Amino acid sequence: MLLQLTDIIKTYQQGTEDVPVLKSVSLSVEDGEYVAIMGPSGSGKSTLMNIIGALDTPTSGEYLLNDEKIDGMKDKKLSEIRNKYIGFVFQNFNLLPRQSALQNVELPLQYAHVPRGERRPLCEKALQRVGLGERMTFRPTQLSGGQKQRVAIARAIVNKPKLLLADEPTGALDSKSGEQVMKLFKELNEEGVTIVMITHAREIALQANRMLTIFDGEITGDIRRDAEGRWPE
Repeated sequence: MLLQLTDIIKTYQQGTEDVPVLKSVSLSVEDGEYVAIMGPSGSGKSTLMNIIGALDTPTSGEYLLNDEKIDGMKDKKLSEIRNKYIGFVFQNFNLLPRQSALQNVELPLQYAHVPRGERRPLCEKALQRVGLGERMTFRPTQLSGGQKQRVAIARAIVNKPKLLLADEPTGALDSKSGEQVMKLFKELNEEGVTIVMITHAREIALQANRMLTIFDGEITGDIRRDAEGRWPE
């Protein structure tokens, strides 16, 4: 089991009141799965993604990632876990505007203290993998939205993480660029990358192999494709 959440509760304080966002959420993801978590705004899906990505901690409950107990870890250790195990793809790319595509992809390797001489070949390979071998020296302002997202994906996979987390990865893209990004996710998953993707769009969620639905902080559905690749009716 790559990740397992058990009875995860998350509450935020508003004034004197505790506002529940996640209510006893339990789920597990196997190595190599491609999972979409779908829900409307305010359903708790972004909070759930932040907890899976070790960007936030639950109020209570247990979270195991690669057999390590994540809940209760200190910030420094959480940073190490993120760098070691998780690649992130965000809706708005989160690229450094003054840095080239290559320099943006290099960041996780710097944080992981990969020797300088080893970093460039790894970055070049990642950018070539996403079809941007000819755009390595371009800055984000010189790239289209789809190209920016592919740089973000290259950055997310350069460290060979066990888990790729994607938060509304096509939300800022036109339909053609969105299709290219989803095709790339499918290929990466077929190569063995575990993907957990947040989306509010059913047509995007249906491109995964498993779909969880979340509403009002609770998992309300969990369906998978059958052996022939079809969704249950």
